[in-house]
Amino acid sequence: MLNKIKTTMLASVAVATLAVTGGVADAAQTKLRIQTHFSTETLSGKMAGEFIEDVKAMSNGEIEIEMFYSGAVVKAAETFDAAATGILDCDMTGGAYQTGKNPAFQFTGDLTGGYQNPYQQYAWLLHGGGYDQLNKLYNAHNMEFVGWWIPGPESLSSTKPFRGVADLKGWKFRSPPGVITNIFSNLGASPIVMDFNEIFTALETGIIDGADAANLTNNVGLGLYDIAKHTNYPGFHSMPADHLACRKDIWDGMPAHHKAILKVGMQALGLKNSTINEVKNAQTAKDLRAKGVNLNTWSDEDMAVYRGAVQKAWADFATTPESKELLKSHVDFLKDLGAMK
Repeated sequence: MLNKIKTTMLASVAVATLAVTGGVADAAQTKLRIQTHFSTETLSGKMAGEFIEDVKAMSNGEIEIEMFYSGAVVKAAETFDAAATGILDCDMTGGAYQTGKNPAFQFTGDLTGGYQNPYQQYAWLLHGGGYDQLNKLYNAHNMEFVGWWIPGPESLSSTKPFRGVADLKGWKFRSPPGVITNIFSNLGASPIVMDFNEIFTALETGIIDGADAANLTNNVGLGLYDIAKHTNYPGFHSMPADHLACRKDIWDGMPAHHKAILKVGMQALGLKNSTINEVKNAQTAKDLRAKGVNLNTWSDEDMAVYRGAVQKAWADFATTPESKELLKSHVDFLKDLGAMK
C-alpha cells in the first residue's frame, strides 16, 4: 500500500512539473507570416533571414516564421494593412509608408536628417520613451510595434550629376511617401512616389532620373548603380528605420516569453544590421569609385540649405495631434543630447 501511495505521489509530481515547465508536448507555438520589401539578394534581406534563425533558436523552435520577400504578397506600402486585416500577421517594411493614415507615421521611422546615426535613434527608442510613443499610434491602427532595424544613412542614386542643391532643379526621382516629397519639392526636385520594386525598371526606362531607395550597399543589391553613375556618400537626407509590427490580437495572444524573444531578437538584428552596413558601405564606396561611379559629398553650405528645408517640412507635415506629439518627443530628445538647438 505504501509503495502504491509513493508511486501515485511521484506521478503527480511529474505531471505538476510538466505543467509548470510547459513540457515538450505542451510547448506554446507561434506561427507568423511576415512580409518584407527587401529581396533575398540584398544585405537587408539576408539579415532578415538571420533574424528568423535567431528567433527559432532562442524559442527552441516554438516560434515559426514564414517570410515573404520582395513584396511577394502585396505591395510594400500595403503590407501594414495586410497584417492589420489578417492577410499577413506582421509587417517588416517601414512606418513611413503609412503617412496617408496619419502624418505621425512619418516620425515612426525617419526624421529625414534629424538623427546623425542609427545609435542616436535607437537611444530614443530604448531610453527616450520611444516604445510607448510609437505604440500609442500603432495600437490605434490594430498593430503592435515590436522593434526597429536601421541600416544607416541612405544615399541617393542618379543618372545625372548630383553635386549639390543646384542639381536638384527638375530632377525626377523615386520617392517614398511622406515628408521627403515636401522637402525635395521645395528644393526644386520632382519626386514621384512609386513602389520599392518598381525602381530599377523606372530608372532603366528613363521615367525617373534617380531614386531614394536605400544605402550604398543595398542600392548595389538592387542593381541601381548599373544604371545610375552618380550618388552621394556619406548619406544625409534620410535614415529610415524598418520595423517589425504585428497585428494586435496576434501579439496579445503570444506568451510573454515569445514577446520577449521577438523584441530582443529585433534589438539584436538592429545592432547587427547597423554595424554590418557601416562596414559594408565603406567597402562599397571603394568598389564604386573603382568602377567609375561618382560619389559626391555635399558642401556645408548645401547641407545648411537642406537642413533648413527639413525643419520647415517637419513643422508643415505635423498637422495632427499624434504627429505633433511624436515630433516633439524626437526633438526634445535631440535637444537633450545636444544634437539640435
